[in-house]
Amino acid sequence: MSKRSKKRARKIRKIVYWTCVIGLVLVILVCLGLIAHKVITDVLSNKQYEELGELKSSASTDFTRPPVPTDPTGETETQPTEDVTEPSATEPSEPDDGSPKILPQYQLMYDLNPDTVGWIELPGTRIDYPVVQTPDDPNFYLRRNFYKEYATCGTIYARAMCDVNKPSDNITLYGHNMSNGTMFADLHKFEEKSWWMDNRYIYFDTLYEYHTYEVFAVFVGTADLTIGFAYHLFDDAESEAEYNMFVENCKRLSLYDTGITPQPGDKLLTLSTCDKSQDEGRFVVVARRVV
Repeated sequence: MSKRSKKRARKIRKIVYWTCVIGLVLVILVCLGLIAHKVITDVLSNKQYEELGELKSSASTDFTRPPVPTDPTGETETQPTEDVTEPSATEPSEPDDGSPKILPQYQLMYDLNPDTVGWIELPGTRIDYPVVQTPDDPNFYLRRNFYKEYATCGTIYARAMCDVNKPSDNITLYGHNMSNGTMFADLHKFEEKSWWMDNRYIYFDTLYEYHTYEVFAVFVGTADLTIGFAYHLFDDAESEAEYNMFVENCKRLSLYDTGITPQPGDKLLTLSTCDKSQDEGRFVVVARRVV
C-alpha cells in the first residue's frame, strides 16, 4: 500500500472514530436530558400534589370525621351511633334544584379539573391525593398529572366502569408504585399485619360525601388476564353468590387473616399498584366501607 493510501486510510479511521465518539456523546446527552426531564416533571408533579393537599386542608379546617369501630373482627356495628355522627359530614346539603352539593374542599379540586371524582388518604403514609376518572379514555391519567401534563407518576384514577357516587359494589383505584415512595408505593406497608393492626382505615371521599373504609384483605395478584384472579374486573355483582366469591377470593389470597368478612350490601374499595417481585405483578389492598 502506498504512503498516500495509508494516509488516506488513517484519515478515514480518524473520521469514523470521532464520528462514533460524537454520536455516543450525543446519545448520552439525550439520555441524560430525558432522565433530567423525568426527574424534574416528577418533582414538580409531587409539589403540585402537596399544594393540592394544602388547598384541601385549608378548606376543611372545621371538619372532624365521624368515629369508626375499633374491633377488627367485623362483628361490631359498622355505622357510627347517632350521638357522635355529624349529619353534615356524610349527608351534604342539596341546592335548590335537588342535586347534591359538592363539598367545599372538593369544589376547589373540581374547579381545577372536572375529571375529579374524589380524594384518597391513608393515615401514616404519603398517600393523600385527588382521584380522577375518565370513562371515555380509561388510562388517560396513567402518565399524566392532575393538570393533564405528562408525568411518569401519573394520577390516582378510578376504573372507568366504576360508579363512584352510586356507588358500585366495588370501586377500583389505580396508582403507580413510584421508587421515591410517592403515589401508591406506601400500599406495600400493608405487607406486615402489624402495620395493618394500627393503620387499617382508609379515607376515600367522593365529591359529595366523606367515607371511611376498613382493610380486610391484602394480596399479590397479576394484571395478566390469562392467569390468576381478575380482581380488577369486579364492579357490581349480579348476585350475592358473585359478591361472596369476590370476597372469598380476596381473603383466600390475603397475606394474613384480618378476621373481617364483608357481607352482600357492603361497599368495597380496591387499591391496586405494581408489585415488582414478578412480571405483571400487582399489590392489592381491599377494604369495606364502614362510614
